[in-house]
Amino acid sequence: MAKVLIISGSVYGTATLVSDDIKAALEAAGHQVTHQEGGSADSLAGEGLDLALICTSTTGSGDVPANLMDFENALFDAPPRVAGLKYAVIALGDSSYGDSFCGAGKTLDRAMEDIGAVRVQEPLLIDAIEHSTPEDVAVPWAESLVAGLAS
Repeated sequence: MAKVLIISGSVYGTATLVSDDIKAALEAAGHQVTHQEGGSADSLAGEGLDLALICTSTTGSGDVPANLMDFENALFDAPPRVAGLKYAVIALGDSSYGDSFCGAGKTLDRAMEDIGAVRVQEPLLIDAIEHSTPEDVAVPWAESLVAGLAS
């Protein structure tokens, strides 16, 4: 079974709720899951970590939520040693915002790649206009992703 770290960033709590639902589903499947709201870049270097899953909403003009700012800054200013760490990103947004759609998730995806982590799947971009309950899309996506790591 996989050891998964979920880091969530949220303004109104949606990404946190999605992360909680993913955690519950993965634990029910026998995986070891830790969920950190806001996260810590240092926790990415954890022993035996099979996957870091970042789930974030977007605020402002494509910015990360306030509770992920320290995490984002650490990735750019003092990146942890994560060579080979597998990661994936779930980005929540609203396509009516144009170019900033899911900007936080896209930024964190690039940052993780820049520090040497290995993307195992293209970011899942969930549009609030199409999906009023993002967990309906995110949970099966995450379950499939983690199941694929074990095979």
